[in-house]
Amino acid sequence: MSGRVIGYVIWFLCGLFFVARGIYCVFAKKEVPFGFWANADTAPVSDVKAYNRALGKLFVAAGLLFMVLGLPLCDGQNSAGIVFTIIGSLAWCIGMMAVYTIGIEGKYREK
Repeated sequence: MSGRVIGYVIWFLCGLFFVARGIYCVFAKKEVPFGFWANADTAPVSDVKAYNRALGKLFVAAGLLFMVLGLPLCDGQNSAGIVFTIIGSLAWCIGMMAVYTIGIEGKYREK
């Protein structure tokens, strides 16, 4: 197995982790809001079930997009497509934070 395939498999597994976490958030029976930020307490939420469902959908969509962004890794060394992966990953991360902060947290945070 060549190095580029191994690289994409690792990238794919990271994206699969996001998808699995999203599915877990959507179908969780806990009445505790799941966190988005690492090592930070979750803000008080008005509707925990809807919040978890929205966060799960965000994680599933982000995981699938992350898997697609890694496809240029399969092109091999010195491929110009890797710029798409790098710039796309930066935009992916900023987009996830924006959707969470403006959309999800803004909608479900207790006032």
